[in-house]
Amino acid sequence: MKVYNTLTKKKEEFKTIQEGKVGMYVCGVTVYDYCHVGHARAYLSFDAIHRYLDYKGYDVTYVRNFTDVDDKIIKRSNDANITIKELTETYIDAFHEDMLALGIKDVSIEPKATEHISDMIEMIENLIKNGLAYEANGDVYYAVEKFTTYGGLSNRNIEDMLAGARVDILEGKRNPLDFALWKTSKENEPFWESPWGKGRPGWHIECSAMSTKYLGKTFDIHGGGKDLVFPHHENEIAQAEGANGQKYVNYWMHNGFVNIDGAKMSKSLGNFFTIRNLLENYDSEIIRFFILSNHYRSPINFKVENYKDESGNDKVRFISLDEVEERLYNIYDAFDKMNAIINADGKEGANLDSDFTSKILENFENAMNDDFNTAAALGEFSKVIKFINEIITKPKTKMKNKKATLKEVAPQVKVIADILNIFNKDPKEFLNMITEKRLKLKNIDKNDILNLIEARKLAKQEKNYQKSDEIREQLNKMGVIIQDTANGVEWRLK
Repeated sequence: MKVYNTLTKKKEEFKTIQEGKVGMYVCGVTVYDYCHVGHARAYLSFDAIHRYLDYKGYDVTYVRNFTDVDDKIIKRSNDANITIKELTETYIDAFHEDMLALGIKDVSIEPKATEHISDMIEMIENLIKNGLAYEANGDVYYAVEKFTTYGGLSNRNIEDMLAGARVDILEGKRNPLDFALWKTSKENEPFWESPWGKGRPGWHIECSAMSTKYLGKTFDIHGGGKDLVFPHHENEIAQAEGANGQKYVNYWMHNGFVNIDGAKMSKSLGNFFTIRNLLENYDSEIIRFFILSNHYRSPINFKVENYKDESGNDKVRFISLDEVEERLYNIYDAFDKMNAIINADGKEGANLDSDFTSKILENFENAMNDDFNTAAALGEFSKVIKFINEIITKPKTKMKNKKATLKEVAPQVKVIADILNIFNKDPKEFLNMITEKRLKLKNIDKNDILNLIEARKLAKQEKNYQKSDEIREQLNKMGVIIQDTANGVEWRLK
């Protein structure tokens, strides 16, 4: 298995510190609002990594934190006239609801910053003792120039950063690049007692302290979004290695950005969407499929379309998710037909293509072993769906062989479905769910479709083929596709 390491800028053979065990830390959310699609991208990506490591037999300790004290949290709680704890607990609960809705597996440990202040103070004291931090008027800063490898993760040079830094610096701060480890609390702000007076921790120190507390001074994987490479993760390295005197993380992994119609998502541009916005109109499996169809390091672009509903309200259609919904419909349709053949009465014959069916899982694993490439893995899965459809459409005379072949495909599909947590629904239930959704959007009564199909059937029995064709055209204009099969007429909405 190979993993791309942001620190070394190359793929490396994945070797864990302890055989059979993986320690993984992924930066969590600052809990002052609902999670957005960027969070969905990050946590779904690392969920797939988590699940695949489980599948490969690793004992994974996955730590994901909550930042439950910072400037945004303080402002939001003051504006709402509620306590910080009331605010953060509300959004921690909301976070868990969103993760559950997206089918994200529980992590091992979810530490909160406010419950680990003593660990942070201890790390800061070690940094001061090691000559890498200094106190100034109750604040404590990290002396960046004294950490000689600073900038290694983000590929930045201290001299270049100094040249572009602001000239004015806070009183007591020795260098514009120095960052806060501890801040003196202002009026109406929460505080904790420390050797430097009443204050609260800086943002970066919490992850260094909590990750090493639960995973050790050196651990296997640290993940997060690309936006965290600098300064957050760069500062984490400086803090942890400066305090502990040894390598912090072996593999740094970062997921790509999320764009909306090619532009960075932001509230000011009006293209900001929460996970809950997506789940209003799309099943969580559709969101999972879309995100995992992209390699975790690649950027994702949500194509959207603004429109007005029948009441004149402004609405947004996620074209990317509509396209995925159609793909999933076709996949579940193939599963439904495959299940019908497998469950049909009759004997089994010989496998029609054992060379293909014997390598389904091998090809999937080869893709995942190459830096957890879910996009390539789903590409291999698409070949399986194509193969299933080819087997389904073979002549009825080959039914025995079709049954034997698909019985070898089905359990391997189930393994892949369990790893990615996609394709796990009952096919008929999924197909009906999407059909009902489309009927509602098109404002079509299902009974109208069934009545027209019955009228066409009677027209054909009466050999009134002109009327039969007219009814087919009427259905087509309604967006209904029909197909005559040995089992009767099958229909679906475009």
